[in-house]
Amino acid sequence: MGAESKVFSHSEVSAHNTPEDCWVIINAKVYNVTSYLNDHPGGDDVLLTAAGKDASEEFEDVGHGSAARLMLDEFYVGEVDPSIKPTVEATTVLEFLGPTRDVKDKSSRVSTNKLLYFVFALAIIAMGVAFVSST
Repeated sequence: MGAESKVFSHSEVSAHNTPEDCWVIINAKVYNVTSYLNDHPGGDDVLLTAAGKDASEEFEDVGHGSAARLMLDEFYVGEVDPSIKPTVEATTVLEFLGPTRDVKDKSSRVSTNKLLYFVFALAIIAMGVAFVSST
């Protein structure tokens, strides 16, 4: 990475969302991963789903090691302006559930998603207990 870094808004990055022009944001840094689509071990769909968006959480959740983090340097194009919030968020579980409430900040969305996963797991356990007790 050079000493000077170009700064992009979220909307500028979001325009790069095709297989011919695929950028992602990871930890406030912008990467042009277009040339890596065919080589990504998880397949190009993983990157295309994140194209033009902040993929920090997904990148961290997968547990990329130091080799993957070093590879990012070759795709680096700049930074995201932290003072400008994104206008369109990535699709979340809440959007599929319909208009429940207006969730603006990411921490509330993450907490709600964790709660939904917990409730879903409890429902599966309850179904298993019901099945065992009925036999």
